[in-house]
Amino acid sequence: MPALLLTITGRVQGVGYRAFAAAEAARLGVTGWVRNRADRSVEAVVAGPQQALDSLVMRLNVGPPGSRVDMLEWRIAEVPDSSGFVTLPTV
Repeated sequence: MPALLLTITGRVQGVGYRAFAAAEAARLGVTGWVRNRADRSVEAVVAGPQQALDSLVMRLNVGPPGSRVDMLEWRIAEVPDSSGFVTLPTV
């Protein structure tokens, strides 16, 4: 199963972005986690079928109403130890 580390920058904190990411991941059957970072970006590790990951990345590149995604970067990651999708504390 493929996994990606995503870093999203822009207006992505204080706008419900993590909740949006978690809801979209659950809808698509993607596992992993999402968290805010002290530098005002959002970071996520996501794993699932390639088609689901592609759909999630497209949705996260748009974000919820009130957000503005300036950049979404991704790279291959290790599959997270999770059977669901969780929101982690800010680092």
